[in-house]
Amino acid sequence: MTALFALTTSLLWGLADFGGGLLTRRIPALTVVVVSQSIAAVVLGAIVFATGGWSEAGPRLWFAFAAGLAGPVALLSFYKALALGPMGVVSPLATLSVAVPVGVGLVLGERPGLLQAAGIAVAVTGVVLAGGPQLRGAAVQRRAILLTLVAALGFGTVFALITEASTDVTGLFLALFAQRLTNVAVGGAALAVSVRRGGAAVPGGGFPWSSVPALAFVGLADVAANGTYAIAARSGPVTVAAVLASLYPVVTTLAARGVLSERLRAVQTAGAGLALLGTLLLATG
Repeated sequence: MTALFALTTSLLWGLADFGGGLLTRRIPALTVVVVSQSIAAVVLGAIVFATGGWSEAGPRLWFAFAAGLAGPVALLSFYKALALGPMGVVSPLATLSVAVPVGVGLVLGERPGLLQAAGIAVAVTGVVLAGGPQLRGAAVQRRAILLTLVAALGFGTVFALITEASTDVTGLFLALFAQRLTNVAVGGAALAVSVRRGGAAVPGGGFPWSSVPALAFVGLADVAANGTYAIAARSGPVTVAAVLASLYPVVTTLAARGVLSERLRAVQTAGAGLALLGTLLLATG
């Protein structure tokens, strides 16, 4: 069950990242974050109301609130790092986020077996290579590295916090709802500041209403991924769940290959293969 839900997480996050990346080519990144998360918050609010999730309110919601604060900061840092580039360095470096939940698992006493330890090493190496690491060529600004590390820390923190935000499915819906409300509040405040400083909230031709279904997909896929990860991390070792869930860059890379016909570099193909091998080692270990 851990492997199934964790791999589902990587699939959902990979598709959400791919969709969000496409949308930010036409819509400001902050607007994509705020609108997609707002749609997700509305849907989650309806689910919480229908299931009576308010009865699950308690101290654990503080974990969801903290995850909601960390998420937008990580995402915006990641977008800024990508803008500074090169992407061939930024994207693979962001996968260091897996170190946070794996570290938490080890501190809590989890000790993966030899086969699982090998799977973790192989899978993480594969994810980094699948991102197409750029080891030479354009110089990397120190600010881009720092922003990427902030993003990685933030993503990993969300991984760890969302696991502690609930103890059952009904409580999970409430926790995700609280997280999304916080995301919208933080993202909305950042968007307001950006507009006040002269930034654009919508493209020059106005808001592209035809993009609403895609924005909804990005927001809901991100929510579903948080939910499946929480279930994965509670049903088995956090170290295994975190590594398998971190395979989402491979999904994004393959989606770009299939939809945009982007050609994979040899290092990316090798990385995808290693990620698959690492997955098999983790699942069978």
